[in-house]
This record gives sequence, C-alpha cells and structure tokens, in this order.
Amino acid sequence: MSSSEPAVDDVLDTPFFLRWLTAAATSVSREAARLTDLDSAIGDADHGTNMQRGFAAVAEALEKEPPGSPGATLILAGRQLISKVGGASGPLYGTLLRRAGKALGDAERITPQQLADALRAGVDAVAQLGGAAPGDKTMLDALLPAVEALGVGTGSFAAAGEAAEKGALATVPMLARKGRASYLGERSVGHQDPGATSSALIIGALAEAAR
Repeated sequence: MSSSEPAVDDVLDTPFFLRWLTAAATSVSREAARLTDLDSAIGDADHGTNMQRGFAAVAEALEKEPPGSPGATLILAGRQLISKVGGASGPLYGTLLRRAGKALGDAERITPQQLADALRAGVDAVAQLGGAAPGDKTMLDALLPAVEALGVGTGSFAAAGEAAEKGALATVPMLARKGRASYLGERSVGHQDPGATSSALIIGALAEAAR
C-alpha cells in the first residue's frame, strides 16, 4: 500500500467518492473506443458509447447537485446509469452502485472495510439480477476478485484494481455463458469481455481517487 493510500482504519468522505466517480468517468471516456472494439467482437458494438454516455451523466449530476454522503453519492450515480446506459449494462452497473450506496446508509464518513462490504453487497445484487456466476465471462469476473482483494485485512484500492484487471484479462479464454456473447458459443472464446473490462476501469479509479 502506498503511503498516500488510505489504511484500513482510515475514513472515506463524500469528496473521496466524488473523486472516485469523476476518475471513473474520465477513464471510461478515455477507453470508450477500446470498450466498443471489444464489444464489436462478441456483443452489439455499443458498450463504450453507452458507458461513456452514462458516466458523463454521472459526472454532470454530481457536479450540479453534490450529495451529502458517500451512500447518497453512489445512489445518485446508480440512478444516472440506469437511466442513461442502454442495454443490460445500465441496470447492472446501476444496481451495483445503488445497492452499495444503500448498504452505506447515511454515514458521512466510512472506513475502507465498510466500502468493501458495501461493494460486496452490490456485486451480490448484480449476480442475482444477471443470473451469472464466476467463470461465465461477465463483469463479475472482474468485480468479484476486486471486492475479495479489498476485503482482505490489509487490502488496498491498488490491490483491488490489479485484481479486477487480472480478472478481466482472464475472461479471454472463457466460454461466455451469459449475455449477448453467450449466443456465439465457442466463438466467444479468445475475446476479452467488455463488461469485465469496464468494471476493471471503474475499480481502478478507486486507486486513482486515493492518491
């Protein structure tokens, strides 16, 4: 863990969450073309465009009316993603953030461990909504390793970001069992999942926000 990154007993406030989601919006915008290229191989070729539009709306909403707590910040972001991101991604990413936000409640300051627990609740909700499991070549293959890394005693945001990136790369040899890519059968093998890739970008933004 870098000296500038919060320790497990530190606290995270609303400005931290605003930095996180702003960094996520920047990262998604920067990588939108790559996300769309990945999606063109096994999806509808619109993931990058959809995610860029959704996170631009998140950044705009947070700047226009900054929420008063970490939980409220995530809930607002989730609502924006549900309303602005097309296809299945909107409900899934929106559920991730909204459920995590609800788990945090109204607390104005939380610990990294509480964030890890809240993200776990969000990931569990995504799994239930999408009916997916680890190894199905979905966003869960990046999110689950990330929350596990973050939730370990001395887990760090950097470790979570690295775990998410490795998880996304690990989807390349997988056979898709859920989502649009599952229709391709064996042809889905050899391609990195775009949802896992965008998930890794969002988790990676945590470490950026902590610097």
